Amino acid sequence: MRRKIRELQPNPLLRLIGRWMPGSEIHSWAGGLIGERATGRRIDRLKGHGWFTLHAVQWASGADIDHLAIGPVGVFSINSKRHPGKAVWYGDTAITVNGAPTRHIAISESEARRVSRVLSRHCGGDVPVRPVISVVDAAKLTIKNANPRVLVLEVEQIDRVLSGLSPTLSAEQVARIYQVARDVGTWAS
Repeated sequence: MRRKIRELQPNPLLRLIGRWMPGSEIHSWAGGLIGERATGRRIDRLKGHGWFTLHAVQWASGADIDHLAIGPVGVFSINSKRHPGKAVWYGDTAITVNGAPTRHIAISESEARRVSRVLSRHCGGDVPVRPVISVVDAAKLTIKNANPRVLVLEVEQIDRVLSGLSPTLSAEQVARIYQVARDVGTWAS
C-alpha cells in the first residue's frame, strides 16, 4: 500500500496533505494501510505459538496478499477491510457496508484459491487456504451465517479465533509451507 500511495503522489508534502483530504484516492489508500497495520499487529501475536505470518506478499502483477498466517490449524489468506463507523453485515454469500453490497467475499475466495494453487504447486501437495476478512473500525459487525465460507472477524478477535481452531498441520508441514511462502520466487507466477 505504501508503494501505491507513493506512486499516486511522489511529492512527500502533497502526499501528506492527500492523506487528510476525504474523498481523495490517497486518503482511501492511507485508510486501507491503517487497517492492514492493525490486522498485522493482531496476527503477529500468533508468532511464537507455532505460527508464521507474512504481510504484503507481492504477486508479479504488483497486486498483493494483505497477510498470510500459517500455523497448526492451517493456512489463511487474510484481507483487511477498514470501514470506520460503518455497519458491516455478512450473510450467506455477501457483505454489505451500510446496506451497500461489496465484492469482499468473492475477492477473498478467489485470492485464497489462487494462493492454494501456488502453494500446492511449490510444496508438492495439497495446501488448502481459508479466506479471512479482518474488519477494522466498523461500528457494528453482524454475521448471519452459521457455516461461513469466509471467516469474517473483527480485528480484535482474529488471533483468538484462529488459534482456537482444531490443528490440521504438523510442525514440519507448517515450516515447509512457510519456507515456500516466504520465497519471493513463489509468487512470481
